[in-house]
Formats: sequence, structure tokens, C-alpha cells
Amino acid sequence: MSDRVFNVLFLCTGNSARSVIAESILRKEGRGRFRSFSAGSQPKGEINPYALRVLERAEYPTDGLRSKNWSEFAAADAPVMDFVFTVCDSAAAESCPVWPGQPMSAHWGIEDPAAVDGTDLEKEAAFVKAQRYLKNRIVAFANLPLASIDRLSLGARLRDIGRLDGSTFGREKAS
Repeated sequence: MSDRVFNVLFLCTGNSARSVIAESILRKEGRGRFRSFSAGSQPKGEINPYALRVLERAEYPTDGLRSKNWSEFAAADAPVMDFVFTVCDSAAAESCPVWPGQPMSAHWGIEDPAAVDGTDLEKEAAFVKAQRYLKNRIVAFANLPLASIDRLSLGARLRDIGRLDGSTFGREKAS
């Protein structure tokens, strides 16, 4: 079972920043144990340039990244996902497609760096922060003993990872 490659899908509404950053980070940090994908419910159609800049500076792969609809991964010919993680609160609140194979899922919400107003430096800093939070989650996930952990315990660990620093979990929204 240690030779198994797990398929992981990261979801966000626009699929232009957080989910794409997560896809790229897992490509590198997963050390060949994972195939990563990203998608959105309402994809923007392009990757945020700050996301690409931050990934490239950190030497994460950006080849082949594109903004796409999550329906691509609910199709009959799509790869069967083992894990599905939402990285924005909006996507977590939406009705997701039914994913073939009943993947494990968790919410790993962090603030949207693309929503930051300010100077270019402030915007880039928001993307660096998002990348750091996502990297922490992904490294914790990639180091789980997937071959030897039962489904119930794994689910709890995935939820705990989603509550690491930077989490939007339990944060009250201003009204």
C-alpha cells in the first residue's frame, strides 16, 4: 500500500489563488505520493498573477496550472479522488458535486489573499501568508501515516489540520 498514489482535489470558488497554490505545493511536498488538482465552483478563468509570482519565488511548480470548473472532476472519465479539501469558506458552504469513490474531505479555510486591497507589496504579502498557511497544512497531511490509520481517525486528523494557524474555522463574520 505504500506505493499507492493518492488523488487530492483542492476546491475554492474562483480557482485562481488558494486552491491553485495548494495544488502546486502538494505537487512538490507530496514527493510523488500524491497527484494534486484544483478547481472552483465559479472559476475566474485565469490564475492570479500574485499566486504565480509567489509560487515561482518559492520554487513550486506552475506548469499546467489553470483555473477550471469543479464539474471536470465529477465527470465519469475524471480521476477518482481520495481526498477533497475546500480552502475557502464560500466553496465549503456550496453544494458540491457528488465525487465518485467517496473521498475523505475536510475544510481547510484561510483568508482570501486576492481580496486584500493595498499596495502591490501588501497584496504580495497576503499571498506569501496564504502560501505559508497552506504549506503547513499540506506538509502535515503529506506526513500522515495513510497506510496505517483508520478512516475515522484520519477524518479527525484532517479536520485538525484545517484548524492550524490562519484558519477561518469558527471565525465569526461581521454583519
